[in-house]
Amino acid sequence: MPRYGLIAGLLILSGITQFMIMMIVSEALYVGYSVSNNYISDLGVGDTAPIFNTSITFLGLTVTAASFFLRRMLNDRVFPATVLLAGMGAMGVGIFPEGSPYNLHFIMSAITFIFAGTSAVLSSRTSPRCLALPSIVLGAASLTAILLFALGIHMGLGHGGMERMIVYPVLSWALIYSGYIMSR
Repeated sequence: MPRYGLIAGLLILSGITQFMIMMIVSEALYVGYSVSNNYISDLGVGDTAPIFNTSITFLGLTVTAASFFLRRMLNDRVFPATVLLAGMGAMGVGIFPEGSPYNLHFIMSAITFIFAGTSAVLSSRTSPRCLALPSIVLGAASLTAILLFALGIHMGLGHGGMERMIVYPVLSWALIYSGYIMSR
């Protein structure tokens, strides 16, 4: 029997883990970078661009690939579709860094943020209760942070800090969820 959960989980785990590490590396190498005052995507321009853009593109590829295995594993079409869109958005963030024409970077970031948060919430439909509640909470936290960010409400964190309130909950959820589906 195919091990779709194991494959999907390993893809998500490897994509998320390498992205988190490479984001920290990029932040450390970017002279004068501030997690409060800089956007995450500022790492995709300048000296750290090769590291960040490669890392987020790889993240997008792994999440996109995982969505196909999730579709085969689950009796659900919507959740894997939102994972697919989040992955494609992440690839787009790396392919179209800040300053790309036609607001492509902004569009790809919005797709990633919205569908990553939505994925976390929707995963609760096919998860055990012990995972469903944290998934809903982390997804809702990310989606709420998107709304606050869009309204310019940064809660004293700066725009970079508030953007991280969008990203960190879904990265945490993805790590938890990947462990769950690998163990099924």
